[in-house]
Amino acid sequence: MPPSKPLTSLLPLRNYSSTDFKPAGSQFIFSRLGDASKIAPIIAKLQRECWDAYVATGRGCHTLYQLLDTDSNGQISWQEIRFFLENVRESDINPAARKAVLEAASDGNINFPEFQAWLIKATKVDPGTKNTYASEHYHASIGSAPAPVDSEHSWNKHTMSQNLRRMQYAVRGEVVIRADAMAAEGKKIIYTNIGNPHAVGQKPITYYRQVMSLCDLPAECGIANPQISSAFPTDVVERAIEMRSAIGPAGTGAYTNSQGIGKFRDDVAHFITARDGHVSFPSNIFLTNGASAAIESVLTGLISNNRDAIMIPIPQYPIYSAIIGRLGARQVGYYLDEEKGWAITERELEERRTAAVEKNGFDIRALTLINPGNPTGQVLSREDLEIICKFCAKYDIVLLADEVYQRNIYNEEKEFVSAKKVAIETPGCENLQLISFHSTSKGLIGECGRRGGCMELHNIDPYVQTQLYKLASSGLCSGVDGQLMESYELFNKEETAIFESLKRRAVSLVEGLNDIDGMSCNPTEGAMYAFPKIDLPQKALDEASSNEQTPDSLYALSLLEETGICVVPASGFGQKEGRVGFRTTFLPPEDELNQAIVEFKRHHELFCEKYA
Repeated sequence: MPPSKPLTSLLPLRNYSSTDFKPAGSQFIFSRLGDASKIAPIIAKLQRECWDAYVATGRGCHTLYQLLDTDSNGQISWQEIRFFLENVRESDINPAARKAVLEAASDGNINFPEFQAWLIKATKVDPGTKNTYASEHYHASIGSAPAPVDSEHSWNKHTMSQNLRRMQYAVRGEVVIRADAMAAEGKKIIYTNIGNPHAVGQKPITYYRQVMSLCDLPAECGIANPQISSAFPTDVVERAIEMRSAIGPAGTGAYTNSQGIGKFRDDVAHFITARDGHVSFPSNIFLTNGASAAIESVLTGLISNNRDAIMIPIPQYPIYSAIIGRLGARQVGYYLDEEKGWAITERELEERRTAAVEKNGFDIRALTLINPGNPTGQVLSREDLEIICKFCAKYDIVLLADEVYQRNIYNEEKEFVSAKKVAIETPGCENLQLISFHSTSKGLIGECGRRGGCMELHNIDPYVQTQLYKLASSGLCSGVDGQLMESYELFNKEETAIFESLKRRAVSLVEGLNDIDGMSCNPTEGAMYAFPKIDLPQKALDEASSNEQTPDSLYALSLLEETGICVVPASGFGQKEGRVGFRTTFLPPEDELNQAIVEFKRHHELFCEKYA
């Protein structure tokens, strides 16, 4: 039970006013207090602020309960809970939870444990983010262990980090967990849910693996062995000797500098300089465990308040919403226009920022762009990038440029232009704060398991950079294998074959999806994904609603069960209200992908017939 000390002695009263105060439902609470007209708006404001903090951070459950328990009797009455619900944003509370708590409270009181359980339901705003299905199939997908002794654990769903509980990552969500469970039962699964090239048949590039092996081997078995030139090509041996010299005598099994090996950062800086025509400094390069780790470190350094907000594209890659939510910040989505090839407009950026800042009181700290797009596959034009750069410079917003697919451009009329190049060359963007991300998991290399990534800081406060270095130091260093991958030069022979095949697959998948009645898909100009929109019968929509799941989750699970194809529901990336779809890669081998296209059509016809 929470302590009974009055909360007004625990929280500061800061500029509270009576704006938006709704007296209905509050007469009971304040009839026993002094001047109810003055106290009611203060309590309402306190409740709203505490609720806002809880929604953002997952912390403050006891404090919130105290604020609702205005008569300090250890329970919340119907009048007290009604007063609270009238004074917080309705969109923040799951409608079913709102109804349930009012009905429960009308029959009596709600105690603290019941309030904790209700909060779990109340903060599940999206009906498609149920954890129940994933929890039920988790052990079936990875194997089971003896169950713990049946007792009440102090660390449970009520006491754990609520931000972690609420965090969602659809790319490895309920559909994938079910797919893993089916695979464990011996069923063939075609995993098109994630950009993991080697897992679905792309062969590793020989040159990279040969150099890597020589760097990993003890010198006497590798680069210093007199017979090595008969086992490996000369260029491989020369490159391995160079890299082993940079690593040092300890080899790849030792920790490195926390920002990454200096020689490898030099290589990355040379690549960026050649790409953009503007100098890149090795001191501004951080080598990381994939781009995801770099993104997380930057967001960790950016977010300092529960009203801090990050603007992200919708649809977006869900690593952003997952990390933003877990760190206790707010997500402000700016919508890409599907009808115009997932275009970005200045008007959309301005309107979303104005609503977030002026209506909700958020502080926009950063904006993320993904180019080429994930899951949407568009390639941003220079004009698009200028709009974003100017917008961020105008409002002093840090720009986070996710450019991990920059080598995956399939439309010959499009080219990749980096955000840094545009920022440097665009008047008015001289002081733009920018961090760019890249990775060896994508592109044509596809070495996802090596976890090779990097970020470049441009015009970032030197003190902030030292703090990011401190954060990197707390993890000692990124994996040396990943650092090695970031240092590699292009190797055209095998990469050309991979690129041409990806280009063919991008076209065939989109054409195949557009040939299905009730399905439409924009051309994939870059990256590794298609993001089709599907029209579903009303009965399917009704069933999904009754199951408290999104229609595309219902569809994706049906597709998996019928065909063994594992996709990601589009709701996991964000989309306009009423849209239904999914994301799929085109990474499986061409013959397997062509068969999958046939299966997409067969399943869609069966699904629509079932719910006709």
